[in-house]
Amino acid sequence: QGEKKFFKKSSPNCKVTVYLGKRDFVDHLDHVDPVDGVILVDPEYLKDRKVFVTLTCAFRYGREDLDVLGLSFRKDLYISTFQAFPPVPEERKPNSRLQERLLKKLGQHAHPFYFTIPQNLPCSVTLQPGPEDTGKACGVDFEIRAFCAKSIEEKIHKRNSVRLVIRKVQYAPEKPGPQPMVETTRSFLMSDRSLHLEASLDKELYYHGEPISVNVHVTNNSTKTVKRVKISVRQYADICLFSTAQYKCPVAQLEADDQVSSSSTFCKVYTLTPTLDKNREKRGLALDGKLKHEDTNLASSTIVKDVTNKEVLGILVSYRVKVKLVVSRGGDVSVELPFILMHPKPVEPPVSRPQSGEFTSDQNICHPHSSTQTKTLWENGFTHRRVWMNLDLTDFTSMSFL
Repeated sequence: QGEKKFFKKSSPNCKVTVYLGKRDFVDHLDHVDPVDGVILVDPEYLKDRKVFVTLTCAFRYGREDLDVLGLSFRKDLYISTFQAFPPVPEERKPNSRLQERLLKKLGQHAHPFYFTIPQNLPCSVTLQPGPEDTGKACGVDFEIRAFCAKSIEEKIHKRNSVRLVIRKVQYAPEKPGPQPMVETTRSFLMSDRSLHLEASLDKELYYHGEPISVNVHVTNNSTKTVKRVKISVRQYADICLFSTAQYKCPVAQLEADDQVSSSSTFCKVYTLTPTLDKNREKRGLALDGKLKHEDTNLASSTIVKDVTNKEVLGILVSYRVKVKLVVSRGGDVSVELPFILMHPKPVEPPVSRPQSGEFTSDQNICHPHSSTQTKTLWENGFTHRRVWMNLDLTDFTSMSFL
C-alpha cells in the first residue's frame, strides 16, 4: 500500500475536525468528483447533539463590509446538508477507500459524509478586488461547514464549527478542437476594390502562461493604406445571476506600426502571452478560484456541456483574440478568434512506498498550524510540484498515514 495525502482542519475549540482527500473537485462534464470526507467529534463535546455537514455554493457580488448595513450582496446558488451522526439510513452510501482508511485510524467517533455537486453549478471564480476593497473577494466559491447542533436551524458559532473552502475546477480537454481561423473582406465607398483580412491561431487550446501565436494575412486590393495592426487578447465574463450581463477586459495587447500599402500583400505572426502578472491592477478581472495563501491565475475558460441550459448561474469565462487593422480614411477592419485557456489535467503521482510511523497523535488534531502543510502550485501552467510551508489555523493541514 502507498502513502496517502489528505487535508484536515479543526474548529478553534479543537472539538470538531474535518478530513478531506483533496481540495479541488473536477467537473468532467458528465459528472463531478464526489466530495467525500470524514468528521471527527469529541464525544464529551457532542453529548446528545447531532453532527451536520453543509456544502454551499455562493455567488458574492458586492463588498462584504457592506453587509453590516443590512444589505446582503450574496446569493446562495446551492445548499446541501448531510447528517453525519446519527446516520440517516436512506442517505448512507458505500465508503470510499479514503474514508475506510480514515475511519480505521480515527476510531468510532469519526463519521463519513458525502456530497454530490450538481453539474449545472459554476466553477470556482474570483473577481480581482480593487486596491481599496476589503473583506472577502467577489465571485463564486464552494464552502464546507461542519458543526454539532440539536437541529439544523440552531445558531452556530465560529468557535464551534469548521469552515473550509474547496474548489470546483475544470481541466483542458484531451482532444482540442480545430485550429481557429477567420476572414473578412471590406469594400470601401466609391471603390470596387476591397481589402481582405485573414487571421488564424496556431491551435485552439493554450495552457496558462503559454504564448499565443497570431498569424495575420492581408491582401490589400483597395486604394486605402493600412497604417497599423492592433492585436489584443480579451477576457469575456458572462455574469449569470438575476439577469445576464457580459464584461470584457483586455489581458494582453500589442500594437505594431506595420503598414500595408495599396495593391500589396502582408503576412506576419504576432505573439502575445496573457498573464495575471501584467493585469493585477484591473478590478473585476475574473481569476481562478483562490485558496488562502496561494496565488492564482487568469480564470480558465468555462466549458459548458449544454449551452442552451438557461439554469446555469455564476460566472462563465471565455477568451478571444481580436485583430484590428487601422485603415487611413477608411475606418477599422477587425475579426475575432475564440480560443480556450486552461490548465492541463495534472498527472497522477506514482504510488510511493509506505514510510515508518503512523498518524496517531491527538495533538496534531488540535493544533493544525503546528503540522507540516502542503499545497499545490502551478509552475508556468504546465507542471505540478509540492511546496511545503507553514500556514495558519484558517487553512487546511496536510497529513499522511499508512
